[in-house]
Amino acid sequence: MKEITCEEVKTWEPGSYVMIDIRDEGLRAYGMVRGAIAIDADVSPEEIADALSRIPVDRKLVWYCEIGRRTAALEAEEIAPGRECYSLAGGYVAYARSTIAGEADAAERQHRAEECIRKKFHKQLFTPFAKACKTYRLIEEGDHIAVCISGGKDSMLMAKLFQEIRRHRHCHFELTFLVMDPGYHPDNRALIESNARALGIPVTIFESDIFDAVDTVEKNPCYLCARMRRGYLYSKARELGCNKIALGHHYDDVIETILMGMLYGGQIQTMMPKLHSTNFEGMELIRPLYLVRESDICAWRDYNELHFLQCACHFTDTCTTCHEDGTTSSKRLETKKLIAALKKDNPYVEANIFSSMENIHLDTVIAYKQGGERHYFLDEYESGKKYVTIERGRAVTDDI
Repeated sequence: MKEITCEEVKTWEPGSYVMIDIRDEGLRAYGMVRGAIAIDADVSPEEIADALSRIPVDRKLVWYCEIGRRTAALEAEEIAPGRECYSLAGGYVAYARSTIAGEADAAERQHRAEECIRKKFHKQLFTPFAKACKTYRLIEEGDHIAVCISGGKDSMLMAKLFQEIRRHRHCHFELTFLVMDPGYHPDNRALIESNARALGIPVTIFESDIFDAVDTVEKNPCYLCARMRRGYLYSKARELGCNKIALGHHYDDVIETILMGMLYGGQIQTMMPKLHSTNFEGMELIRPLYLVRESDICAWRDYNELHFLQCACHFTDTCTTCHEDGTTSSKRLETKKLIAALKKDNPYVEANIFSSMENIHLDTVIAYKQGGERHYFLDEYESGKKYVTIERGRAVTDDI
């Protein structure tokens, strides 16, 4: 398929063309070209033809994927016979970069993104961010926090919220905005750098060869990639004098992880708001977006007309994409849809899933693990040990 650049498309008359997004649903959730329609290129030719039949025949068709690799390989006569088709060079990433490059006043863009955090989105974004930091004691006097930026909407917003909370000066702490390049395509790295400049985030970038290392791994490459990235971030953060790394997992990530653990892993667990590192002594991991809803992050992104990356690995255009914790987007998306379906009948389902991790009754659990050791209810049941419960603020012992 013939390639065309974003700059060339902008010279066309409005209404003379239609942009077609062939990425998977997980990627589209992170942003689309304005006015584009979604058509899955992996469906049958009949289904593609049916979707195209609703587009006037005089419209040019501009197909795009994440970085332009898949659409460039498409045969126009096979998927849209008789139509004038083009592949968007550089794909969605090139489009996202073009929106930043066309911004005349970077200072105004930064001011708008910060001002809406203080006013329009204060209750939805800053309040839960600050609450998580206070409730879970994520920021403490003298901390040096490595704010880890992956290039996605979550970590970019987290960086802005850290800048905002530091303005309040409730305690003294330092920030390093850390970006690891694990082998990004040059366009992906350029997009991260462009967004950081536009938002006024002074990033420190270091490189690794993680993508090359996992490129030939057939089983669970996303999980291995996530584990390796975490280790590199800890190592670099410690080298820079940091005692904590901050990751951009939000409230929806937490409840989806709880449900995914039950449905796919046969276990009950959650993302913790903070963790001690087991391999890097003295280092901690914190999740300051723990109470922030993803829909509110998306609203901030769209209000500021920002475009971010989701996954930028070698596999992005050829398989289902991965999430920061190594899970594939297909499973996470399935879980997200399940929660949305349950919410139709029970508007409190999300809060209930979250609260379930704070209301575990061990005397009704068959088995649990603590510190790597498995505890089984029969061990205590047959020994005649007593359970200790809390009733109205006082300890009560009950014989088994």
